[in-house]
Order: sequence, then C-alpha cells, then structure tokens
Amino acid sequence: MNKYNKMTRWMMLVISVLSSFAHVQAQQAGDVVADLQKHDKAVHVLNTDIANPFVEIGPDGYYYLTGTVPMDLSTSKETSVRVWRSKDLGTWEPFGEIKHAPGSAFVKELWDFAGKRNITPDIRSSEAHYVNGRWVIVHSSNVRVANLMLSASPAIKGPYTEPLGLDIGFHVDPSIFVDDDGTPWLLSNCTQIRRIKKDFSAFDGNHRLIGPKSKQLGFEGTRMVKVGGKYVLFGTSWSTDIEGKGTYNLYYATADKILGPYSPRKFAGRYIGNGAPFKDRDGRWWALAFYRADHPPLNAEQADKRDLSDAAYTINKKGLTLVPLEISQENGEIKVVPKDPVYRFPGKEEVQQFD
Repeated sequence: MNKYNKMTRWMMLVISVLSSFAHVQAQQAGDVVADLQKHDKAVHVLNTDIANPFVEIGPDGYYYLTGTVPMDLSTSKETSVRVWRSKDLGTWEPFGEIKHAPGSAFVKELWDFAGKRNITPDIRSSEAHYVNGRWVIVHSSNVRVANLMLSASPAIKGPYTEPLGLDIGFHVDPSIFVDDDGTPWLLSNCTQIRRIKKDFSAFDGNHRLIGPKSKQLGFEGTRMVKVGGKYVLFGTSWSTDIEGKGTYNLYYATADKILGPYSPRKFAGRYIGNGAPFKDRDGRWWALAFYRADHPPLNAEQADKRDLSDAAYTINKKGLTLVPLEISQENGEIKVVPKDPVYRFPGKEEVQQFD
C-alpha cells in the first residue's frame, strides 16, 4: 500500500470516528430533550462547572443561563458575566461574556478590596432578568461589593450602564422581582427587599426584612415569584440549619402582600438550594440543581442509608440539573412539590418537622 492510500484510509477512519461521535452526541441530546418533555424526573443537562444558576427567557425565545462560574482573574482585570443559551433547555451553547461598563465603579472597588485582602476577586451569583425591553443583571462578589447592570436595548450582550453605582451596597445572592404593576424590587440575603424606581435610576425606599416570623427562611439563594395572586418567597439553607452540614435545600413562604405577613417556612425540595424556580415556555415549573458538597455525589440509596448531618452532601453531579416542580394553589394555599421523588422529601437529618 502506497503512502497516499495509507493517508486516505487514515483520514477516512478519522472521519468515521468523528461522525460516530457526533451521532452519539446528537442521540444523547435527543434523549435529554425527550426526558425533559416528560417533566417527571430530574435531568442533567450541562457539564460546565456552575453554581447558583439562573435561567431567564429572552425576547428571542432562547433560554439564557447565568450563575457563578470560575473565572481566572489572576492576570486580567477584564471582569465579565458568562452566558449560555438554549432553545430547548436540553442543549446549551456558550454565548460569550457580558463586559462591565467602561469606567465601572464596581470593577474599581472590586479590585481595590481584593488588593487590600490579598485575594483574587470573583464574580458570583449572576442573574440576567429581562424587564420591559431591557436586561437587568445583578450579581455579588467575594469581596463584599455587588452590582446592578442595565442594558440599553433588548440585546443581552449590551452595552450596559451601572445606574446605581456603588449605592447598591453589598448583597448576598441579589435577585430582581417585578410586580404586576411594573415595580421592580431588589431581593438579597434571603429575606431582604428594597423597592427600585421603574427606570432603575435609584432606590425608592429603604431596606425591609420579610419572611416567616417563627423561623428564619434561610441565609442565601433568594427568589420571588407570584402564583395565583400570592407572593412566593424562596430561600436556601442547610437541612441541619448549620452551615455546610447536611443537604443544601430550598424552602418557601407565602404572603398576600409583598411586605407580608408571610406564612411559616415550608419545604420546597431537597438538594435544590439556590435553585431559582422558573417557568418554561410551556408554563411548566423547574428548579435548578447543582453540586454543593464536601464529598462526591451520592446516589439516592446511599443518601437514604447514611447519616448526612456531619458534612455537606448531595446527589447532584457537577454542572446543571433541571428538577421538575409542581406549583399549585389548593384552598388558597400554595403548594411546591418536586415531581422527582428523590428531591421531594426532607432527609432524616432535617431539623424542622414538616407536615
């Protein structure tokens, strides 16, 4: 066999292998989408290392994903918010990075604080909200400064301004809720809320504390939605109420008015802390699950048999898992129930007793 024939056969082999790999990938993607359509069990959809994920539907019909993603800022001061997008929730593609505004006061403060502490800065808990034809992005950091960015158009890539500047202060896991009358609110620290002017130019009032009076809702991972005229406030805590001990869970409380009073704390789901429930284009609810633990993921049987109170445990693989939810109203009460039984019930180490 001459050199040309050998090269030809080698190239054909490579093409065949690549074609087979692409076919397997397409088949796997098709299986994921099919599983999502059933809306009856958790589905792992993305391998990228991400925490505190958030999904929003854009004006173009795409789902946009943001969150906490490891960034290498050790040599560059080009901070950004990373974005993925998907048409079907099953296949995600990187959609680039959103840069902070030129001359950003946040970026300067971020690096100043990081320098004083001798640490590398990190952007955390990014959420991109589509509000009245513009994108509003909020996020925190690891050096006690937060930020709110506002786009000039429906294009998620910007450009952006930072209308609140440093007046925004520091917030753990900031989030945006827009009420039926168009009033936006900034939520953070699980149970802190503050009204914002409709053009996002400034705050419109002072910080208020909301949530259950009998027990703290959580300490981070806040999200608010409205169902059947009721406000549903989600918060995150560990099942033992001790930082880093047990499972990272989602809880909720409800109210007829945004400032309360709120109901007692209720259980929303195990292993889905900071899960930012959202509704897809078909009106179905999902929670976002990710890896948050000290040990490799357990399977459901292992989790049931072990004492999970001594460290942080999860069943979630690294990346993004979508957990189907049923959110309904029965006799005036809001019910939040994961449809996958693995996520539905509290563990044995759960300190609060639920009905």
